[in-house]
Amino acid sequence: MSNTVADKLAKKTRKKAPSKQVRLKLVYIDFWSAVKFSFLVSICLAVVGIVSTILIYTVLMQTGVFGSVDTVFMDIVGEENSLMKIIGFPQVLGFSVVVAILNLIVGTVLGAIAALVYNLLVRVLGGFQLGFTSN
Repeated sequence: MSNTVADKLAKKTRKKAPSKQVRLKLVYIDFWSAVKFSFLVSICLAVVGIVSTILIYTVLMQTGVFGSVDTVFMDIVGEENSLMKIIGFPQVLGFSVVVAILNLIVGTVLGAIAALVYNLLVRVLGGFQLGFTSN
C-alpha cells in the first residue's frame, strides 16, 4: 500500500461535498420581463410556423398531392376553376405571415396577462414554494 500524495488527493476528490438545500418562495414576477420573454418566445414560434408552412407546402407540391387534389377539384366544380389559384405559394406565404403576426400579438398579450394574474393571486395565495439544491 502506497501512501503517496497522489493517493491522498484522489481520496479527497472522491468525497462529495454535502448538498445544501434552499427553499425560496416566488412572490412576484416582473411585468416587463414577462412581456419581453413572451415576446421573444412568440417570435421564435412565429419563425417556426412560417418555416414549417413553407416546408410542408414545398413537400406537398413536390410529391404531387396538390396536383391530384386540383384535378379532383376541377372535376367536381368545373375546368375553369382551379384550386391552385387559391392556394398558390404567395397566398400560402401571406396567410402564414398574417397568422404568425397574430400569434405574436396574442402570445405577448397572454404573457403579460399571465404575469398580472400571477402577481394578483400571490397576494391571496402566497406564491409558489421552490426548492433548490447546490451540487
